[in-house]
Amino acid sequence: MNNSSINYIVSTFILLLSILLFSFADTDKKVIKDFRLLNVNGKMVSLKDYPKAKGFIIVFTCNHCPFAKLYPERMNKLNTKYTPLGIPLIAISSTDTITYEEDCYKRMVIKAKAEKFNFPYLFDGLQTTGINFGAEKTPHAFIIWKENSEWVIKYKGAIDDNGKEPDKVVNHYAEMAADALLKGNPVPINNTKSLGCQIHYRNAPDINPDYKHK
Repeated sequence: MNNSSINYIVSTFILLLSILLFSFADTDKKVIKDFRLLNVNGKMVSLKDYPKAKGFIIVFTCNHCPFAKLYPERMNKLNTKYTPLGIPLIAISSTDTITYEEDCYKRMVIKAKAEKFNFPYLFDGLQTTGINFGAEKTPHAFIIWKENSEWVIKYKGAIDDNGKEPDKVVNHYAEMAADALLKGNPVPINNTKSLGCQIHYRNAPDINPDYKHK
């Protein structure tokens, strides 16, 4: 076999491998639909309200969950750091308010004021946005990024690796993802396990198969 044949085989192999890898990446692509939800300030909020945003840190959280209660201060810091860089933070409560009355809109307003949230805290009463993202726990973080006028999930999972002791966090997953995207690099860790309270969806048993609506 001469050098030309070997080069042809190698080139063909590289091309096929590239196509295969691209296909897998494309299959994993998750596009998010825009939403329009009520904020604790009484105004409706959607992604299109941020025309200059490069991406968003979306955190599904709630009032009642003990684990979610550990993160508002960190979420304030994330919003302060990344909003000027084009990645604002938006918090969304998609929990079942029939099961958890503490998560109703009025109590969201009270909590946001008491804890001085500097980010929008949106009420997903119909749970459609939580289902759209596939949010499972509170808190559950997602980094979405604009690609060809679409919002694509680039990271999903925990905000960091230590809920109880913020001073001992080793991996700031949400920050790592945002920093990589701002530099035009692949997200180093794009999926982690979100720890916290399960989000119960009244009309989506496929997301929480163990949940039986009462």
